[in-house]
Amino acid sequence: MSCATECCTFGTIEGGGVTSAKGFKAAGIHAGFRANPNRLDLALVVADEPCAAAGVFTQNVFCAAPVRYCKHILGAEEQEGSYGCARAVVVNSGNANAATGEAGREAAFEAARLTAEAIGCPSNEVLVASTGVIGVPLPLEPYREGLPQIARLLSAEGGADAARAIMTTDTCSKEAACSFSGETVGYEGCRFTVGGMAKGSGMIMPDMATMIAVITTDAPVKPYDLRQALKRVADISFNKVTVDSDTSTNDTCIALASGAAAPAGAAPFEPGSPAFELFEIALTKVCTRLAKAMVRDGEGATKLVNVTVAGARTESDADAAARTVANSPLVKTAIAGHDANWGRIAAALGRSGAQFNQEDVNISILGIPVCQGGLALPFDEEEALRRFEDPEISIQVDLGAGTARTTLWTCDLTHDYISINGDYRT
Repeated sequence: MSCATECCTFGTIEGGGVTSAKGFKAAGIHAGFRANPNRLDLALVVADEPCAAAGVFTQNVFCAAPVRYCKHILGAEEQEGSYGCARAVVVNSGNANAATGEAGREAAFEAARLTAEAIGCPSNEVLVASTGVIGVPLPLEPYREGLPQIARLLSAEGGADAARAIMTTDTCSKEAACSFSGETVGYEGCRFTVGGMAKGSGMIMPDMATMIAVITTDAPVKPYDLRQALKRVADISFNKVTVDSDTSTNDTCIALASGAAAPAGAAPFEPGSPAFELFEIALTKVCTRLAKAMVRDGEGATKLVNVTVAGARTESDADAAARTVANSPLVKTAIAGHDANWGRIAAALGRSGAQFNQEDVNISILGIPVCQGGLALPFDEEEALRRFEDPEISIQVDLGAGTARTTLWTCDLTHDYISINGDYRT
């Protein structure tokens, strides 16, 4: 697809989010999971009808009870991702319901049952997610008291409150939406939308998903196809970000497809078709925007950092090199200190496991070449300091070993990260 065609086909929905797609309502309230009555802590996203659902989840062995519950409901308890049908997603913040044993498992099932009762559907059509402190029993009273209230508040305008309700150490809510025309792919008169919300600020280096994300679309997509698209897109968006190299126990990304923007009886998008291609591009746009928003809001962060590695021997080498640079505390603190210390980048590359010769490596910071052929290049330190004032920082590496390339997104590491996490429970 050409750039001109893409610009005409796709449109970003300003202020859009998880209810931008047709067929969905949402709400967010304070239910009592948090002590602060001014903090929203319960979110609910509901489809008008049962619809296609898919999820990708953390690969952390210490995974939380709601992760296990969702895998069970979607029919693939031991697999990386799963799919089926669902009507609703309920998310609480303030308590992860992780490392809580059988009581935590029962709490996840009860949360689904109470949600189903509140909205009028079978409990196996409800998916559950939690985020917050690990190892603390999940109270059920906030569900009992909050769900009847939140069910009454469900609306197509409720996405913003839902996005705020899933926040933990986030400083801002994270929403995105994108629409595309069906005119050229056999769906004349139709415009389809992908929207979503996410939370994540710390304990971010997703493995199969992100901290918590709910994605919706009104495109007609079958459950298995939705899962396959979600997995591919998660790998190039959520799985390409890192704040602190920690993978959560609760990583959950759920996608719902209502098909509500298609004419009654219209055939679902078929994988490999032009319509499915447009859908996957839109899904990628939304997930990438949410992923970058998480990094931009990383705990204590002041900079979004793009780490691009080109000239790698293989894709796995490119990822390993970029990920090692992106996770390096020395690189991240140098960025926080506005120090173009390329030696830290070179050292990270050298221990990444990627195969290359140091004599072939070129490195640029902020568009300024600082290393060529593995050796230092003189550069203008004052100009580098000036460029460090930008909110977005670029690190570009060419390993000179092949044609593979990738980009990861990370952030700087400041004193505030220690303060936030040192005080997280207290």
